[in-house]
Formats: sequence, C-alpha cells, structure tokens
Amino acid sequence: MSGKILKEKLKSGKTIYGTLIAHLTDPSFISKIPEGTLDFIIVTPEHTAYDIGDFLAVRHACQARGIACLARTHGRDEADIAKICDSYDGVVVPYVEDFEETKRLAAAAIYRPLKGKRLAKVLATGEWPSEETKNYIAEKNADTVFIPMIESIPAVENLEGICSIPGIDALFVGPGDMTANMGIPKEYDHPDLIATIQKIIDIGKKHGIAAGSWFGTVEQAKRTIDQGARFVVYGNDGLLLQQAMENVFPGLK
Repeated sequence: MSGKILKEKLKSGKTIYGTLIAHLTDPSFISKIPEGTLDFIIVTPEHTAYDIGDFLAVRHACQARGIACLARTHGRDEADIAKICDSYDGVVVPYVEDFEETKRLAAAAIYRPLKGKRLAKVLATGEWPSEETKNYIAEKNADTVFIPMIESIPAVENLEGICSIPGIDALFVGPGDMTANMGIPKEYDHPDLIATIQKIIDIGKKHGIAAGSWFGTVEQAKRTIDQGARFVVYGNDGLLLQQAMENVFPGLK
C-alpha cells in the first residue's frame, strides 16, 4: 500500500518528502522517525559496498509505518530493475539520459514479468500477447513507482521525450553528477544549475510529472521547493546524524 499512497499523492499534486538511506540496515531506526515526517525513503547501495538485499528488513519496517521504500540501483540493468520492483515499492535509476533506453528501463519496472521479444513488440507496436496479459500486468504493477534520475545535459535535452514514456512517476535531479556534467562540479548555488533545475521542474509539470533535486542544506532544498519541486529528497542518514550532532553538542560544550 505504501507505493500506492505515494503514487496517489504525486498524482493529486501534493509535495512528498524523503531522504536517502545509505548506511543504516538495522530496521529498528524506522521506529524513531517522527510521525508525519517522511513519505518515502530511498535505500541506496550505489556508492557503498552494500547489496540491495541488505536493506530488505528496512523495507518491511517502512511498510509497517506507511512509508514507501524505494531502492536505487547501482546501474541501469533491466533485470536488476525488475528484481528490485518485486521486493520494494519502486525503483530509482541513476543517470538516465537516452529516450529508447529509458523506455526499456521503465518497461522493466511496469511491464514485468513480460520480457524478451514479447516485451520488445509491446514497446514497438503496442500489441500485447492478449488483453488478459495486458490487464494482468496493469493490475500487478499498478503500485510500482519508477523514478529516473536526471543527471546530465543530454538528459535535459531529451527530457520532453522521456516525460512521454508511460510509468514515470517523478524526476529526480542528482546535483553532484549534474554539476560535474555541466563543468561546475559541486557548485550547488550556481545560477546555471538553478536554471537547469527550473527547466526540469517546468518540463515535468507540463507532463504532469513531479520533479525535484537532492540537497543537503535546508536553504537549497527550500529554494528548489520555491521553484516548484514536489519530489523533495533531503540529505541522507549520515548527513542527518552529522547535522543533529552539530546542532546539539556545541550547546553542551
């Protein structure tokens, strides 16, 4: 139900809030999240030695709290995307920028278990093996969340086409990769980055798709919300712990 709730909030125009979980695999920390704080978390082994299965207990703890648990893949392997969507509420796919590839990646999530030549035929012609198969897959994957990460100039250039692909629930800007791609690495307050995020938000809005960006300061996150972001991802577990300690211990000392 958590994926369904998240999709309904996005479709109704609400802003949703989440964070990345990169280090915590003990599910008990989910009970410490204040009520009404988070709509979702994204577990992410992308930059760690963890495997996606290491976060399964966290996923089930989230389900008990009504918090959607999405998982970010290491790369863009279609089989990995389908596997993640069988276990989590949805998938976040890094560095998506090509229209045809994005069609295949989205299909791996929202048309599973169809694959191979049959899936290719559906994507090319819209012709399904049968109406029963089409209805079965639509029902099976109705609550699956699929979010591509927009992290390059080619992705922005192809965004109109990408937003026309069925099954995309939100657009997620990765500002680290995006600024490196733009030639302004880690300049998160650069006017060109701000303008690029605005363009992504505006194109998404035109297609009825929420968009947003990761940030690690409240000021940057609020700025993006003011730009119209409805998919808000703030910090990660390590950063939130650091910021909490920085707020508390100087006052104690």
